[in-house]
Amino acid sequence: MSPVQLLAIAAALALLGAVIELVRRHKLSEEYSLIWICCAVVVVIFAIQRSWLDAVAATLGIFYPPALLLLGLGGFVLLIALAFSVALSRQRRQIEQLVEEIAILEARVRALDRAASAGSVPAGEVITRAAHERHQPGH
Repeated sequence: MSPVQLLAIAAALALLGAVIELVRRHKLSEEYSLIWICCAVVVVIFAIQRSWLDAVAATLGIFYPPALLLLGLGGFVLLIALAFSVALSRQRRQIEQLVEEIAILEARVRALDRAASAGSVPAGEVITRAAHERHQPGH
């Protein structure tokens, strides 16, 4: 085995170990770890079986097999960018929804405060009503 193959195997195994450690420490979610684990496994397979890389490249009409790795890397980066864009979009919608809910709750608390100040609602009732409204779905 050539030094380049050994380096590729070591780098892929280091990536695999880092991903597992990040998942263990809850710094990387499982859904994203699967992508990284697959990438590391593919690199290990092609590093161990260089002839497979040559065969796949020849099948695809790629005359320089390392160019296949660059093509795969480009596809991988696009896949990661798409996954992050989806996650960011989902989080943005959730944040907007939470901001709206907070604004509604703040308006209700202000209204209850005004009602309590005016004396139309007893002060102890303000807290009870606010807690009750918060737990009512659809409010």
